Amino acid sequence: MAEQALKGHPDIFLTIRRSAQARRITLRISQLDGRVSLTLPKDITEVVAIEFAQQKASWIRKHLECRLQNVFVGIGKEIPISGRMRLISKGLGRSVQLKDECFYVPGHEATVPRKILGYLKVLARDRLAAASDYYASKLGYSYSGISIRDTRSRWGSCSSTGRLMYSWRLVMAPPDVLNYVAAHEVAHLAHMDHSPKFWKEVKTIFGPYKDQRQWLRIEGTALHRYRFDD
Repeated sequence: MAEQALKGHPDIFLTIRRSAQARRITLRISQLDGRVSLTLPKDITEVVAIEFAQQKASWIRKHLECRLQNVFVGIGKEIPISGRMRLISKGLGRSVQLKDECFYVPGHEATVPRKILGYLKVLARDRLAAASDYYASKLGYSYSGISIRDTRSRWGSCSSTGRLMYSWRLVMAPPDVLNYVAAHEVAHLAHMDHSPKFWKEVKTIFGPYKDQRQWLRIEGTALHRYRFDD
């Protein structure tokens, strides 16, 4: 993997990779971090790849301008919880409170991101555990445990040992989307694939899921724009 830059306004930084499976040069712009990646077949030189990217420079800059910008969480900013935007405000006492469409966060402003992140992880675990229990009961299976992470490539997973993993950012999505992901992963307890039988099981325990899947495809990436760096 190599790094190159296309000079301009602004400069474009390229990540160049080679793939034995690639048949042509492919260009990808990550909606998560704006990274521009070029994947090359083995017989294409980096010089040719950079020329290809240079020809696409205007298109790349246009798409980077349209990319959702990161939101660094703090007092006065808004973040979504259960699909609704909540204003982060200065609070009193010792604990974070969510009420009246606002987050009230006590203490020094520098600690606000960390405190909200901790609150959201606990809230996500509680809601995903409750949803997993509900759908596992409907399915007639049990799972071995739950873990909460900040994953980018998937919203959830189910291991061969029956352990469920979810992205805590699902707590920011509408409740029916969180519930759909829980039902999806619980259904893997019965079918460790995406066969017709699996999707039939999802529909049996959750109901129609087209809208929720579409929401994740269209809106899900935006949940990763919220940054909790101190």
